[in-house]
Amino acid sequence: MTQQKVSVLIALTWFLPVLAILILISLSARLRLCGNVMDRVYCGNYSVVKLACSDTRVNNIYGLLYTVVSILLPLVLILFSYMRILKVCFSGSKQTRQKALSTCSPHLASLLNFCFGCCFQILLSRFEAGGVAPALGVVLSLYFLTFQPLLTPLLYGLNVSKMRLACRKLLLRETCGGLV
Repeated sequence: MTQQKVSVLIALTWFLPVLAILILISLSARLRLCGNVMDRVYCGNYSVVKLACSDTRVNNIYGLLYTVVSILLPLVLILFSYMRILKVCFSGSKQTRQKALSTCSPHLASLLNFCFGCCFQILLSRFEAGGVAPALGVVLSLYFLTFQPLLTPLLYGLNVSKMRLACRKLLLRETCGGLV
């Protein structure tokens, strides 16, 4: 791959998301707001849209389209790629299958956790969660911001045998009162 192709790909990697967010912000900036109380700990775009008195159909359509293009489409492509990779790996030896699973499973678990968090946030914000207590709503809204960064290093770190042994030793020492 030439340096020019790499530069174009890097520029597109930055330009397209920035353009999508600028469109999102410009659509939200035109709205007249009727309230000022959000149901989240952080300020998300759809929380601002829900405060609007004016027509939000364009915002809703763009938001759903953006969600499909930025979350669901990549997820489907990644899962399809992994199915193809695993299909090839499972046609090989037992050692190849074990190596493929040990390599792919942390990434797949992390990816599915990320997508679950995204979809959970979208569903929680789009559909009124009237039966959910306000405190629980705040805790659930923080799932995406806290659980993903905590889980990912554990998934990848526990795959390394030295890390796994160090964690096991640390846990056993604390649970057994230092008798290891």
